[in-house]
Amino acid sequence: MFDLLRYRDLVLALVQRELKVRYRRSAIGFLWTMLQPLLMMLVFQVVFSHLFRFPIPDYPVYALAGILFWNFFSQSIVASMNSLRGNAQLLQKLPVPRAVFPVATVISGVVNLVFALVPMILILLVTQHTLHLSLLFLPVSILLATAFTLGAGLLLSPLAVFFSDVVELVGVLLTLLMYMTPLFYPIAALHGWAHRIVRFNPVRSILEVFRDPIYYGKIPPLSHLSVSLGIALLALAVGAFAFRRSSDRIPFYV
Repeated sequence: MFDLLRYRDLVLALVQRELKVRYRRSAIGFLWTMLQPLLMMLVFQVVFSHLFRFPIPDYPVYALAGILFWNFFSQSIVASMNSLRGNAQLLQKLPVPRAVFPVATVISGVVNLVFALVPMILILLVTQHTLHLSLLFLPVSILLATAFTLGAGLLLSPLAVFFSDVVELVGVLLTLLMYMTPLFYPIAALHGWAHRIVRFNPVRSILEVFRDPIYYGKIPPLSHLSVSLGIALLALAVGAFAFRRSSDRIPFYV
């Protein structure tokens, strides 16, 4: 961690490069960060609010909160797995901590998430959803989501270097995990084994800490918050340990 602080200027430069590369060939650039969640929300509104008719008041707000979280989590995971191979020349030439690359991708994901909160506020206003003071808790929610995502990214990024099939496999697993996480449906709509699987999905716990201040207008209960904090710290500790154990071999495989 202290090594990363010493190289904070490099991390910042990598974040800036990540953001520029992502939107280099885009006609509207950063606006996609705000437009893409809105388009997904409209799709969910049509499919799940009208066709399946889940009884959720202010469904656009419910769905958009889930979409923002999921976009940050899934895109950061994929970017982390590609970050080491994508910076192979730097890894082989510069004596820098290898973790700066997945860390920079997750930080760039946080920047995108913050930009994406702008349309969320607009949707809250358009739907006349009450703007609660609990929105001030969002930085804590984002911090927990960042710790959890970074832990997963640190765990998976060396595996993606050693085994190229991991990227494809994780892509499939993320799709499965998306349907196992109540992004666009209420967990109360599930019963039996499906309810139990979703209930004990660790991603769901982090999602609800993010959604509670936005949709329900409340700070997550202390019991739920402590569980989510434990999950996030455990993911970060496991990811950091696994990355450190394998970091010396990374330059020989990229």
